[in-house]
Amino acid sequence: MKCARCLLQLQCLRLVGQSARSAAQHGALLRSASSSQPDMLHNTQVLRRFHGSPACAKSRPVPAEFINEDDKKRDEKSLVAHDDLFEQVAKEVKTKATFNKVVDVFIKRDIRRRGHVEFIYAALKKMPEFGVERDLAVYNKLLDVFPKEVFVPRNFIQRMFNHYPRQQECGVQLLEQMENYGIMPNMETKVLLVQIFGEKGHPMRKYQRIMYWFPKFKHINPFPVPQQLPEDPVDLARFSLTRIANDLDAKVTVYQLPSTDITESGEQITLPHIVGIQSPSQMELLAQHSPSRPVFVEGPFPLWLRKTCVYYYVLRADPTPPDEKVEEPFDPERCLAFPLQLDLDLDRDFGDEESFDVEDLDEGPVFAMCMTSQGDQAVLNQWISGLQQNNPILGQVPTLFRLDPGPRELQGPADTESAHHHRTDRPQREERQPEEDEEPRRSQGAKW
Repeated sequence: MKCARCLLQLQCLRLVGQSARSAAQHGALLRSASSSQPDMLHNTQVLRRFHGSPACAKSRPVPAEFINEDDKKRDEKSLVAHDDLFEQVAKEVKTKATFNKVVDVFIKRDIRRRGHVEFIYAALKKMPEFGVERDLAVYNKLLDVFPKEVFVPRNFIQRMFNHYPRQQECGVQLLEQMENYGIMPNMETKVLLVQIFGEKGHPMRKYQRIMYWFPKFKHINPFPVPQQLPEDPVDLARFSLTRIANDLDAKVTVYQLPSTDITESGEQITLPHIVGIQSPSQMELLAQHSPSRPVFVEGPFPLWLRKTCVYYYVLRADPTPPDEKVEEPFDPERCLAFPLQLDLDLDRDFGDEESFDVEDLDEGPVFAMCMTSQGDQAVLNQWISGLQQNNPILGQVPTLFRLDPGPRELQGPADTESAHHHRTDRPQREERQPEEDEEPRRSQGAKW
């Protein structure tokens, strides 16, 4: 210990001697300058020198007049936008491998990870294009872009004043995107968040909330939709109709498979698929329908399955008039789990409001449903013809078509061109024909 103190004292004396020697030299120079030029002594001011650290000397700003234009252009070229970085690396194919390659390029480009917040925001925006928006490993790789142990608050004051708010907000945004896509974090995500923001940061609290609520809501939907929907249109229509009907006794029938046929003239025709569903109770209601009252084919109606939209058509009838209604007694043993009728003798209080009433709206029975890729009247006629095999009464009941304009998803390229020509000719036809009511127009496609 005494030797160390002696060495420190010697170093201090050496530094003092050097500073005194430099001060003496500086004073001699000033003295010589004043003796050679006595007239300029009154106009000069002695500037005191400040000792700075080497880090300050390195970060000293350079005047703009000494910066060359070539250096400016070189700096602008080096600051490539992060969106362009994804486009440059993944020019041909956008896959998970190319996305990880872009992240690796950014990590290796700078050790200090300058611009990591902007890069993570750009990566979160580009994830759906690369198909990695539901990949937990990619989210953990993006969290690994943050510098470690830099944004961790050291005391309660830093923690109270939201230490590094931009970085914490970026981490919360990454976890929110995972939450929107239903991705549950794992232990690796927790370790990364602790290393980056500490155990008391806002991203860590967001992680704790996700881990608390996600297991509770994971299986709360009684009718879950799978993440990967069937790619075959027939399988997708079968799944959708089963979901709409919600009847275990309902039977799905494929009336026509998608195929390509060639006519006698050599023209190629694409036949659409026709898939229908009907339950025994619907067949019973259709058998009891009066032949004097028509049935209607209506649609298309949209059904969303995650990001996929499909369309279906229904065969229904108008509500039964009150004069023709026949009240049938309920069978108590028809459904033991869910009774169809309840006779409860409840005592009424003076505070009960007897004028309260619920308006019942009778929409009429629905006899069948179908899905097809081409919703015109000719295709739906094939569906009605297929239903006649199990429902002979359809041969006696008039069928009216109430069809709305088909959506764009149901039209192919050729159909789009024909529809465009049909729209251009429509104003001329409307000028020739007088205006009519909407109901006669819908009844033009009646099938008797």
